Amino acid sequence: MLVVKIIYKKVMLKDEKKINVILCGGGTGGHIFPMIAIADELKRRNKQNNILFVGSKDRMEMEIVPKYNYQIIGLWISGIKRSSMILNILLLGMPFIFKNIFLPFKILFSIIQSIFILLKYRPDMVIGFGGYSSGPFLFISSILKYKTAIQEQNSYPGLTNKILSNRVDMIFIAYDNIKKYISNKSIFNYGNPLRKMNFNSDQKNSYDYFKLDKNKKTILVLGGSLGAKSINDGILNNLSLIRESSFQILWQTGKYYYEEINSNDPGINNLIIKPFIKRMDIAYKVADIIISRAGAIAISELCIIGKPAILIPSPNVIDDHQTKNASEIQEKGGCVMIKDTDCKDLMMNEAISLISNNKKMNLMKDSLKKLGKPFASKNIVNKIYKSLL
Repeated sequence: MLVVKIIYKKVMLKDEKKINVILCGGGTGGHIFPMIAIADELKRRNKQNNILFVGSKDRMEMEIVPKYNYQIIGLWISGIKRSSMILNILLLGMPFIFKNIFLPFKILFSIIQSIFILLKYRPDMVIGFGGYSSGPFLFISSILKYKTAIQEQNSYPGLTNKILSNRVDMIFIAYDNIKKYISNKSIFNYGNPLRKMNFNSDQKNSYDYFKLDKNKKTILVLGGSLGAKSINDGILNNLSLIRESSFQILWQTGKYYYEEINSNDPGINNLIIKPFIKRMDIAYKVADIIISRAGAIAISELCIIGKPAILIPSPNVIDDHQTKNASEIQEKGGCVMIKDTDCKDLMMNEAISLISNNKKMNLMKDSLKKLGKPFASKNIVNKIYKSLL
């Protein structure tokens, strides 16, 4: 018993040790918010831990990260659209080539900048989350023999993470399927680190918050912060069906589409229109089913809350990883997947069919909860500390 106490005490003292960690990546919320979740857990473990973010200049992380009271340095780095490169060269000629001619210089400059940051900050651990800055910074970190890790959110790795997978010390994943594409021996499936959400609000107040009827089933429709035209069209082309239905819809149109849609408000009592939903925790709580894109973080949140889902993968992402994400969830019975091109005709019919089938909804809830990993941030940080022993 005494030996156990001594070992436990040593582990706790090590966990409480002040460490320096650099989190690099960004470009989308799917990369940024997992970084913030890990940073928050590191600070919860020890308030004295030094956390530095490295992102790309002129990308959204430079605006979001400081709002969470973390320091961020932006690299002069960008990417190139591989799928449309040849077409753009043919159509645009010299303007396209000139626009991308600085890419090699940006990479070189980012590498030099990364070296200076590493030598000044001397991190105990560098973790890449994807995005333009993640590639050069993790590469140089591994060359200089710093401890490195990747946190891959999707079920299919991006090109950068594929290249780096054999150079880093650890890889944290959310889907077992990804092991087919990378060969690193130190792979840990802890799930995706998620933002903190409060589900303790009163049920009645949750409905009142959105002016919803607590006696009606609710469909939550999401297309991301900017919105998704195909999902919005799936609503707009079925207004008569919605008007006559017994359920209600909470619809996040996205900021880009809201003004036009709201100016032509169809005046349907059971259709609540919002440009953006800040209190997603409350929205999740009132929803009976959820229609959403198939981003990795959105899916991870759906697994935690255990709400039946209709997933509509975006066709506008590299490597079609949203389809791969949704396919893995569908294979395990956690969702219905609809192609983006079929939204207009199938989305609302599938939603009505699902929300009317309690047995199928309950099976989906059970499947999703089995996939949920609510302690991802804690487990990842635990592993970071153990790797530094």
